[in-house]
Amino acid sequence: MEPTRIDYIEFKSTDLSKTKAFYHAAFGWNFTDYGPAYCSFSESGVAGGFELTAEAITNGVLVVLYHSDLLNIKAKISSTGGEITKDIFSFPGGRRFHFKDPSGNELAVWSDL
Repeated sequence: MEPTRIDYIEFKSTDLSKTKAFYHAAFGWNFTDYGPAYCSFSESGVAGGFELTAEAITNGVLVVLYHSDLLNIKAKISSTGGEITKDIFSFPGGRRFHFKDPSGNELAVWSDL
């Protein structure tokens, strides 16, 4: 079986301009905007991004795993007690879905295929 590795970390942000300014000034991170509601960051040691939200942030980090076969890993997650919370959708660069583990932690799995 192919290992499924942590590949991306996604945070929520209530103000992308302030968030980018803070992380750039404090840590030297650089940003790429993907429309008005999303930006990715680099120079952090791990790939990640910030998604704009108007909701209160309670669990602001989304860990994103990589797997080359989304349908297979989605079925395995469902059959082993995971709950699919957002079905497979496309984004620039690939496709992904979200799920909750048996304790309620939300994660995502993406593939470039």
